[in-house]
Amino acid sequence: MSVLVAIGGGELRQKTTAAIDAYVARLAAERAAPERGYALFVGTASHDSLPYFNTFRKTYTSDYNLKADVAVITKDMMSYEKISGKFQKADMIYVGGGDTLFMLDKWRETGVDKLILDAYRRGVIICGLSAGAICWFEKMYSDSVKEDAGTDSPYALYDGLGVVGGLVTPHFNLREKDFFDAMIKGGYTSAYAIEDNAALVFNDGRPVRSLSSGGRAWLITQNNGRIEKTPL
Repeated sequence: MSVLVAIGGGELRQKTTAAIDAYVARLAAERAAPERGYALFVGTASHDSLPYFNTFRKTYTSDYNLKADVAVITKDMMSYEKISGKFQKADMIYVGGGDTLFMLDKWRETGVDKLILDAYRRGVIICGLSAGAICWFEKMYSDSVKEDAGTDSPYALYDGLGVVGGLVTPHFNLREKDFFDAMIKGGYTSAYAIEDNAALVFNDGRPVRSLSSGGRAWLITQNNGRIEKTPL
C-alpha cells in the first residue's frame, strides 16, 4: 500500500506539527520493525537548507528514534548513485517545504522524480509539508520564487506529479478567499484544502483520514460560485 501524509504547513523547529510527526514516525517504525526505521529528508524546495535538515534530524532522531539521513540534490554534493542508495534504504521520506516549482524542475532534471515515485509505489511512507505535500496532486495551488527579482510570484494553479487526483491548496487558513476565487475562475467543482498544522492521509491515492496538530483539513465544493466547506 502507498501512503502519503500531506501536511498543509507548520514549523518543524517549533514543533507545531508534533502530533502529525508522531503519527508518521510510528508508521515508519512499524514498516522497519524489528530494525530501526530509516527516515530520509529531501529538502530540494528549500535549496537543501542544512538548518532545515538539522531540525528534521533533531526531531525524528531525538524524539522518535529513527535514523535520519538527507538526500542533497541541488549542490552537486552527492552522485545519483549515492542518492539512489538512500532512497532504497528509506522507510519514510520527508519532503520539506519551500519553492514547489523549483523542486519539481530539479527532480526532473536530475531523475530524482523517478526515485521518489518508485519509493512511493514500493510502499515507502511519504510525508510532505507545504511544497512537499501538494506536489503529489494532479493540480496544486502554489507560488514560485522569481530568482531574478528575489520575490514570490502570485499563487496560481499548476500541474503536480498526478499521483493523487484533484486540486489541493496548502496553508488554507492564510489564503481561503484567494483559493475560492482560483477554484471558481478555473472551473473546479471540488478541492482539498489543508490548513497549517493539519494533514490528510492518503492510501493508494484515496483520502482515509485527517490529522490535526491544531489545524483542520477540508473538502471544498463549489457550484455556480457557491462555496461549501466540509471537514475531513
